[in-house]
Amino acid sequence: MMGIVKISDLMHENLRVASTALSRSINAQAEHWMKIGMLAELYPQLSHQELTRLLMRVEIDGGSDLAKLLNASLPTTQGIAQ
Repeated sequence: MMGIVKISDLMHENLRVASTALSRSINAQAEHWMKIGMLAELYPQLSHQELTRLLMRVEIDGGSDLAKLLNASLPTTQGIAQ
């Protein structure tokens, strides 16, 4: 399923610059920022590195829908909790 999200011209330009720099499509960059932002709101105690590791772990386990993100083991200072 695909949806349309309206964003400002400035945010679209920010996405274009970031997506080019990071070799992602504009849509992939927007989705990445939304996932990181969602996780940052859900887990404010985690660093960006820990959130990134959490996303990687969830992807390894089959995908990053909201239920999997909410039920995932939280990262520890030693790495990803099992």
